[in-house]
Parts: sequence; structure tokens; C-alpha cells
Amino acid sequence: MTEQKTNPRKLAVEALIKLEEQEGYSNLILDSMLQKSKMDPRDAALFSTLFYGVLERKITLDYIIAKHSSKPIRKLSPQVLNILRTAIYQIRYLERIPDSAAVDQAVRLTRKFRQTSAGGFVNAVLRAVLRQGNVVWPDEKKEPVRYLSVWYSVPEEIVKLWRKSYGQEETISMLEAFQQPRPIYVRANTTRVTAGQLVERLKKDGVEARELPLVPGAVELQGGGSVEQMSTFQEGLFHVQDLASQLCCMAVDPQKEELVADVCAAPGGKSFTLAERMGEGVVYAFDLHDHRVKLMKQGATRLGLTGVKAAVRDANAPDQTGILADRVLCDVPCSGLGVIGRKPEIRYKSLKFLENLPDLQYNILSFSSQMVKPGGKLVYSTCTLYPAENEQVVERFLQEHDTFQLEPVKLPSSVLREQDVGKGMVTLLPHRSGGDGFFVACFVKKTHGGVHAKD
Repeated sequence: MTEQKTNPRKLAVEALIKLEEQEGYSNLILDSMLQKSKMDPRDAALFSTLFYGVLERKITLDYIIAKHSSKPIRKLSPQVLNILRTAIYQIRYLERIPDSAAVDQAVRLTRKFRQTSAGGFVNAVLRAVLRQGNVVWPDEKKEPVRYLSVWYSVPEEIVKLWRKSYGQEETISMLEAFQQPRPIYVRANTTRVTAGQLVERLKKDGVEARELPLVPGAVELQGGGSVEQMSTFQEGLFHVQDLASQLCCMAVDPQKEELVADVCAAPGGKSFTLAERMGEGVVYAFDLHDHRVKLMKQGATRLGLTGVKAAVRDANAPDQTGILADRVLCDVPCSGLGVIGRKPEIRYKSLKFLENLPDLQYNILSFSSQMVKPGGKLVYSTCTLYPAENEQVVERFLQEHDTFQLEPVKLPSSVLREQDVGKGMVTLLPHRSGGDGFFVACFVKKTHGGVHAKD
């Protein structure tokens, strides 16, 4: 019994099956299974590596299986399929694990999952993979979409979408970036410490970190470990926030003593950064769910940000607060195609299931615009790379709201595509910004005498 509970390969297979059956979130499943297991740190690391590794390379691994299997993949049980995936991942990507060990452990797993009759089949497929060595991939010139899909493990419909939207070269660069290990970015609580001072404190505590001068307050953590256990975190000297999200806050650019509304604020990172950038002022951090509002209140308390006022509010409904804000941020729910490097399961969702999102996003933007005072700023953002959720929502809003017009998004030109510099809509690509894929649009609300913005 103990052996089954602590077997990292078995747990990885179980976690992969659970994710497919429940269509849940990889990080929640991983954390839950780590807490329930009694693995030592080394086995826990192998479990995490196998789980995320297979998830990130699933299309690639299935292509290899199909090349060497006598049975169609659709006829394999979830247990056998994921045993093969984890074994081939070890063979192809984990040099420290001997091929013989990967094969032997895979065959043993068939017995643990009561798939004993599949032991010979699993052994045969893996031996065939080892014998062939080099894989014959789809022809890059004859089948460019299929090649990119298989090589980078991204569905063909997303490859087609990105090639059409961003071109072949940008698409390849994006896919390469999403395959790289994702750094942990944090934002120094500049009401208490500078980014440079935070880096020095982290180093004293044994955490390697570096300041990112391009984004004021941004720090990259270069080591592993639990952020929540760091003394600097517990003391409220920083909060975790991706670099692209911090750039979005730069675009909002709140000024001292202003009133800002963040209408889809949970888990709170943007609200915290906006409050820190102002120093003095008020940020209303709204969310639909009470438990998420409580988490934001806890975060604001840890950081000592008394100007953050977290409250329950439905962004997809006419405003009842009566608030007139200097700046309103709408970081709306989206498909998340810009964060597939951190949440690889998102890439496998069909775009057909996302058809209703643009209407929801438009409604949130429209209702939120009621909170902007004349001359004030409205910012629309997503963490997706999908024009239907980005440019098309903005264009629809402009057509139906003549009191608003675009204004240039003020961000460092080095993180932007050349065609976005000086424009009111920008797409942040992971290989250019170093963060997630992101979209930001800035509007200003016209005054009776024309357009006037504080900044």
C-alpha cells in the first residue's frame, strides 16, 4: 500500500487521467496529489516533472506512440496510454533516467493498474521506440501546420490561428518561448522596499533573483522553492505577478491620490501593483465570488495596502456602485491562450467552446465604461492571443460607444511588435516581453469639450 502511494510514475499516470476526466486545472491537481502523497522531495520532483512534461508534450508523444503501436490510440485504455506517454517522455527528455528503467517501470505499472494483459504490448511499443531512435516527423515544408503542431504539441487549429494572426516567424518564436521553463516573476512592494533592496534581501535568504529595470518594481526569481514559505513574502515585501501583467499595470499608469477600479480583480495582483504605483489613492478590487474577495483582502493586509478596497460585484451587469473612477481596468475572463506555457492543459481546449467569450468580454467592457469619469482612462486586457477576444472586442466597443476613443498604450518599445508602437492596441508576445502572451487596449473618455486625459 505504501509503495503504491509513493510511486511517482504511478501518481503521474493517475494525475494525467484525473485531469482528462475532470477537465480541471493542472496546478490544483498537482498540489492536491502532492499533499496527499508521502513522497520524499526527490520522488515529488519526478512526479511533477512527468506530469507537466507529458502534459506539455502530449501531441508529440501521441504521434510517437501512433508510429509504433499496432493499435489505434483511441482504442487504448487511459491507463495504458498514459503509461506509454510517461515512459516515452522519460526516454526522450529525461537523460538522467536509463531507458531500461523507463521500460521496466512502465511494464510494472500495467500490473499496478490491473492492465496485466497490456504488459507485452507496452514493452513491444517501447522497444520499437528505442530501436528506431530518430523519429520521422511530418515534412516541415509540405505540412507546415502539422509539423508545428506535432513538434510543439499545440493543436493544429491554434497553429493555423496564430500563423494567420501573427505570421509564420512570430508563431514559431511564440511556440519556442512557450516550451521554455517559465521563470517566477514577482513585484516588489514599493511602499516598503525597492526592487534592488528586495533582491538583496532574497539573496541573503539564499534565493537567487535579479531586478528587471525595464519594468519598475519587477524581480525575477531564478531558484525553485515555495514562494509562500519565504520570509520576504510573509513580511509583505512582494507579491507574485507575471511580467506581462505588470506591463499591463504600467499601461494603466495610475497617478497619486487617484481612484481606480479593477473590475475582474482576483487573485489581486494587478490591484496590488496599481495601489503600490500610486502610493496614495484608492483601488476598488471587485470580483464575483466572495471567497476570492476574501483572498484579496488577505493579500492586501499582508502587503499593508490599506488603499485596496476588495468587494463582491458582478462585472457582467450594469454598475450599481455609483463610482466614477479616474482609471478602470477590465482584465476580463478569456481563453488563456497566452498562458499555455504555465497552464499547458489550456492548449487542448477546442476553440469552439470559446464562442461565447467575446460577448461576455464586450458586456464587461461596456458595463465597466459606466464607471469612467469624463477625461478618465479605460483599459481592456486579456491573457490570450486570439483576435476574436482582443481586437474584435475593442472594435465593436468603439463602434457602439462614441464617447470613447483609443489612446496610445505607453509601454517600452522593446517589448512591443514594431507595428504596435504608438498604437491604442498592443499584443505582448512571450518571446518579446519575457512574460505571458497578453493584449492591452487603452481608451480615454471624451469630455464635452473634446478629449482630455490626466496623463
